[in-house]
Amino acid sequence: MSTPLYTLLALLAFAGNSVLCRLALGDNGIDAASFTAIRLFSGIVVLAVILTISNKRNNNNTAKGSWKSSLLLFIYATTFSFAYNSLDTGVGALVLFASVQITMILTSLFTGNKLTIFDALGVTLAGFGFLYLVMPNLTTPSLLGFILMAISGIAWGLYTLAGKGSNNPLADTTYNFLRTLPFIIILIALCYPSLHLSQQGILLAVLSGGLASGLGYTIWYSALTGLSSIQAAVVQLLVPIIAAIGGIFFAEEQLSLRLVIASIMVLGGISVVVMHSYISKKT
Repeated sequence: MSTPLYTLLALLAFAGNSVLCRLALGDNGIDAASFTAIRLFSGIVVLAVILTISNKRNNNNTAKGSWKSSLLLFIYATTFSFAYNSLDTGVGALVLFASVQITMILTSLFTGNKLTIFDALGVTLAGFGFLYLVMPNLTTPSLLGFILMAISGIAWGLYTLAGKGSNNPLADTTYNFLRTLPFIIILIALCYPSLHLSQQGILLAVLSGGLASGLGYTIWYSALTGLSSIQAAVVQLLVPIIAAIGGIFFAEEQLSLRLVIASIMVLGGISVVVMHSYISKKT
């Protein structure tokens, strides 16, 4: 039961990041660069404390993460924050995780894995749900926001794939966060003239970094040990639905018919993939 539980907790954390970021930026309580910097730095602090305590108990610190994963984490977090300057919570999450899904599935295919008929059906249904959301001449997302969030999704998809081989999710995640420090300094230096902070914005960024990101990503790396690349890609499309509900309740956003229909299609696609996997294991 650990894989379903870890997966559910990770997905809730991912959705929480979307809600927290949108709340912080939507009220102009903080700029995107400061939110990113505080988010990542908070993750470093929280994870370092937890890892220190864990090492004292277990004396196990063989994993060190990688610079590649750290760069992907930074790209994801930065473009994520700037994209939410112009996207609603649910729309941003849907663009993000549709991009994640496409990235992970294509990478999986290029590395020799094959889609079953049911996998292809589920992916196609979820993909049409995503396309329906962004069709021209309707209520489409901001072009700049869409591009930034798509880049964020690609980076997160590659970061997820890099974590599938992790033997120590806590240590790998901690060192991945720690290596983002030089990138954080460069980001703040480049965006210094436009930085602005408030107590609420800082608090939301800390919650996003310390809890939803630091702990959430550690849990996700743990969940990946029991998920295939296809399952990990598809199941993440649950996040937009959770995030959209959070945006309605916490950010006072409107629930559009387009988002409802797109979410149903995405959820249906996920159900096909997950149920087929479950039945296959049973038989």
